[in-house]
Amino acid sequence: MPRSSLCLLLLLVAATASVAQSEKQPPLLRHPTLSRTQVAFVYGGDLWIVSREGGEARRLTAGAGVETDPHFSPDGTQIAFTGEYDGNVDVYVVPASGGVPRRLTYHPDPDSAVGWTPDGTRVLFTSSRMSYTFFDRLYTIPAAGGAEVMTELQLPRAEDASYSPDGTHVAYVPNRQWQPAWKRYRGGQTTPIWIANLADSSVEKLPRENSNDFNPMWVGQMIYFLSDRAGPVTLFAYDTATKAVKQVVENNGLDFKSASAGPGAIAYEQFGSIYLYDLDSHTSKRLDISVAGDLPEVRPHFLKIEPRRIRNAALSPTGARAVFEARGEILSVPAEKGDVRDLTNTVGAVERDPAWSPDGKWIAYFSDESGEYALHLRDQTGMGEARKVDLGQPPSFFYSPRWSPDSKKVAYTDKRMNVWYVDLEHPVPVRVDSDIYELPFHTLDPAWSPDGKWIAYTRQLKNHLHAVFLYSLEQKKSFQATDGMSDARYPVFDRGGKYLYFAASTDIGQANSWLEMSSINRPFTRSV
Repeated sequence: MPRSSLCLLLLLVAATASVAQSEKQPPLLRHPTLSRTQVAFVYGGDLWIVSREGGEARRLTAGAGVETDPHFSPDGTQIAFTGEYDGNVDVYVVPASGGVPRRLTYHPDPDSAVGWTPDGTRVLFTSSRMSYTFFDRLYTIPAAGGAEVMTELQLPRAEDASYSPDGTHVAYVPNRQWQPAWKRYRGGQTTPIWIANLADSSVEKLPRENSNDFNPMWVGQMIYFLSDRAGPVTLFAYDTATKAVKQVVENNGLDFKSASAGPGAIAYEQFGSIYLYDLDSHTSKRLDISVAGDLPEVRPHFLKIEPRRIRNAALSPTGARAVFEARGEILSVPAEKGDVRDLTNTVGAVERDPAWSPDGKWIAYFSDESGEYALHLRDQTGMGEARKVDLGQPPSFFYSPRWSPDSKKVAYTDKRMNVWYVDLEHPVPVRVDSDIYELPFHTLDPAWSPDGKWIAYTRQLKNHLHAVFLYSLEQKKSFQATDGMSDARYPVFDRGGKYLYFAASTDIGQANSWLEMSSINRPFTRSV
């Protein structure tokens, strides 16, 4: 096999490990929807269905793409969902008893199923097909299929919705949140729930104080919804008669991710499990659901390592080989002749940020094999076991290992804006310094002097500009090396250790804030 092909192939998992893992861990069940007798949900990108009492689930769809967002019709005979069977994201309907899905929408813009009209004749969906920027609107389309004859709800924008039982009103979420996984977010994109009168488009707003409210479900005179207004996301109810909001499920654990109302109950998702909240008894129970089928994703298989999957890379001192991070593995690849070596070949662990030691013998990288990240050192040949260096407490996320010239120490940074180094002969981490302002970028840039006695790095000053600092390992002390009148970054010593080079900018001021929108994409220059 040609070497280029070897570079693009990676054996992901061992069959025995996959089976053992699936037996120990419950399946990740997502987006439940409820009928009088059944629960449908998403698992592995397909739709599955099971009795309301739980048990062995049956697969409904098996498309090459992802099928998601299932919604039972009011009579429980059909399920509307979002699918990508034909290379595009569209709305489909499939019989609850099984069968060939029927495509309803054909626009090239993504269309996502949201629910049904109360009479069960039309499917409600969102699309940005007629939007002038990045937001969705609500539409309905006949569930019977045929020509795409859709009706637009006269609302400026909407991301999720539920009809009132008489079909005259709709409870909906007007705002799209670009990062919904941001826990307890309280910025300008929090999501309210509004009630629109479809006769005149007038709006009533559910009471809130900048919480994230979503997933509205209209049942009788109550609107149930998910919210983080009291801490972890849980289930609340709004009484349209009394205008009062109350929490109906106590949650001291992980967030509820989605919910759907059906006859007499609400199905909700928490940490991969599905629960039913009984509307009469006001109690929840977890459904014991098992899935079994031909799941190609869990079989051992080869995948191409596309360039966009390569996260970090480093050259060997001789340039004969390079080491790459891809799909959580560390791969050593020859420049011309030889084999690709999977140095880690782990199941259920992520290895990151490889760095080749100057003496050419070792590869350093971070691994979460133990459950928390540690520094691992592995022979570059791939032989033998990795040496594991505990990086202390509290656990953290680490970046950018940098070898000292004598291959005896490693400097690195962490998510708490600290610079560290560890002496591999006496592996106790030493904190060098800490930055003072948090940024989403890694700007500490540690670099060793040729004699290994100094670490150069950059951190911010109170004026938000970066300065170059020098840390003496002998004196255990840092010294500021630049005057702070420019933004100094990327320090590096010359080979003899006499000069320290860096890149400085004196026109970065208006581009120096990442949170302020007026600073985005402002040009600036640097000089060495």
